[in-house]
Amino acid sequence: MDYLELTTLDTPLLAGIPPEERPALLNCLRARSAAYRRGEVIWPEGERVCSLGLVSRGQVQILQDDFWGNRSILSQAGPGELFGEAYAWGGEPLGVTVQAALPCQVWFLDLGRLLGPCTAACPAHAKVMANLVEVLAAKNRQLSRKIAHISQRSIRSKVLSYLSWEAGRQGKRQFSIPFDRQGMADYLAVDRSALSQELGKMRREGLLDFHKNHFILHAPPEG
Repeated sequence: MDYLELTTLDTPLLAGIPPEERPALLNCLRARSAAYRRGEVIWPEGERVCSLGLVSRGQVQILQDDFWGNRSILSQAGPGELFGEAYAWGGEPLGVTVQAALPCQVWFLDLGRLLGPCTAACPAHAKVMANLVEVLAAKNRQLSRKIAHISQRSIRSKVLSYLSWEAGRQGKRQFSIPFDRQGMADYLAVDRSALSQELGKMRREGLLDFHKNHFILHAPPEG
């Protein structure tokens, strides 16, 4: 297996591991790759998985559909980010669907090999385990933030909560978000038409402006 793509990938999972040590580690974890077209399902709901997914190119979304077919975006993963680790670790059938949001390349790493003992030929094994714990902690914080957004009672409050957080995270009042309008509606668990109407009202009131996924937040008028 040619691991060249992962030897220089900027990913928290391999942080602190020199490029020259990565091939041995990836061989130890039985890393394999696959390419997916936009919209293609990577893992369907109900499947049992034993690998971590690591995105090297493109973007994947973790989706959940209710009984009536209403879809929400739980999270997404871009280059260098992981998905599926909670289900691989717990052994439960997937309660979500993982789908390619863009054409993407995904690497699968055997969790059993990561949790099992390793030989001296793979000195980075302990480091990647520590990195995985850091990734899990960061995802827990990400989930807590989403809960804070969607627990707001109105669509406007949800939008303001999310956009305020993005402005703070990016350190500016003009920024782009990683969702189109449908994706933003799914992420905030609201109807797309209702979201578009509320954004239009907020624009007319001078709270914000936007073009597609680029937003500008305005300070409220004085007095």
